[in-house]
Amino acid sequence: MARGLGRGLQRAASSTARATARTGRFAAAKTHAYTHSGGAGESGLARLTELHGSHTAGDTIMTLALAGTLFFNPQTAQARTDVATFLLLTMVPFVLVAPLIGPLLDRFSHGRRWAIGTTLAVRAFLCWVLAEAISTDSGWLFPAALGCLVASRAYTITRAAAVPRLLPPGTTLVRANSRVSMAGVVGAVVGGALGGLAMLAGPAWALRMAFVVFVFATVQAIRLPARVDSSAGEVSIDDTVPIRVAGAPEDLTVDSLGPIGRFRRRKQAIPWPVMHALWSTGGTRVLTGFLITFMAFLAKEHPIDGIRGEVVLVLIAIAIGVGNALGSVLGNVVRDQRPERVALVSLLAATICCVATGIWYGVWTLVLLGLVEGLSAQLSKLCFDALVQREVPENVRTSVFAWSETMLQVLWVLGGALGIVLPLDPHIGFPVCAAALVWTVVMAARQRRRGEHTAPPRARPA
Repeated sequence: MARGLGRGLQRAASSTARATARTGRFAAAKTHAYTHSGGAGESGLARLTELHGSHTAGDTIMTLALAGTLFFNPQTAQARTDVATFLLLTMVPFVLVAPLIGPLLDRFSHGRRWAIGTTLAVRAFLCWVLAEAISTDSGWLFPAALGCLVASRAYTITRAAAVPRLLPPGTTLVRANSRVSMAGVVGAVVGGALGGLAMLAGPAWALRMAFVVFVFATVQAIRLPARVDSSAGEVSIDDTVPIRVAGAPEDLTVDSLGPIGRFRRRKQAIPWPVMHALWSTGGTRVLTGFLITFMAFLAKEHPIDGIRGEVVLVLIAIAIGVGNALGSVLGNVVRDQRPERVALVSLLAATICCVATGIWYGVWTLVLLGLVEGLSAQLSKLCFDALVQREVPENVRTSVFAWSETMLQVLWVLGGALGIVLPLDPHIGFPVCAAALVWTVVMAARQRRRGEHTAPPRARPA
């Protein structure tokens, strides 16, 4: 009888293994067909899409591991003032350094694959350091977490500059970025499953899992096609438009040097619809940074109806993920319907939900805010991409894309800093965040007025 039971268990295990293998092969085949469709396999966009999925999976695993360490440890929650001060002091230098990341990475224009790979390799190394820091209660925990944040921002900027170089014939920048974003959603789901299993053994093992994923992604980055490194025919947006001298005749211009001169040239060279959508998209980034940091502390300190803070954060994260997926789908539908207007309406919807959350703070308003935030962030970003594709000459498009991504990352960090310094009161925090979103709406409106009352210089093809 025991022998028969053993054979039965062996057959069941074999059947389960075969079914799992078949399911894995089916999923891999479908994923390969999706990423390589529309000429993406030949152009190399498929490899970048798969790389972004791996990156997002590793990022999700790392976030799950740190959530239980940085924010839900009782000692950390009790010492919120010290933790907030430390995070604020580390974020402020990052705000100052972030504008330099783009120009620094531009120096790797003939080695962008290695630049992308370096950002991933650094994250792999720091995940291993974090795993050891958690196990030994080391003081390197927060510095390593900050390093992961900076490396993640650098990856985003570099990857954004690589996408235009890999567009298949007949594929728009919006569609390509939508495909990459959907791969990120899938990667987040896979990373959440892997991270959840690894968390059963503890956060240190989850971070070691993230280390493996980032090492794999580093190899994927190095194997990107050589055209990622090509900058043939491209010029920097800084070099396209000289600066007009205020109050001088129209033909009197000056090419001032230095960071301020470069910033002014960028601002004058970029068409107003693009700057309008950039501020709208930036508003959603402010909300994203605020929601993550503010709720990480608020959910622990002030539970809602007895619901654990971890559960509230998971619900918000799921809502943001669903919103991102919906935004990717809707972006392809409405991208040609006045993209700058769609981006602004998305930001206004997020602002209204932020105000509503401050008035009727609860689980369902938070879930609604997460859903609208994910939807508006993705939709406004795709609209911004559409405007870059339509308004900016091809030879400066990559420069504009990389610079704008740097600015968006700065706004993300500013939103995170706002979530740290505000008191843990939802009736104060969310209205203040809504006021910050209104500020970005005003800045977007100023770009529209600039377009209506002036004839903005356009970036000239080289």
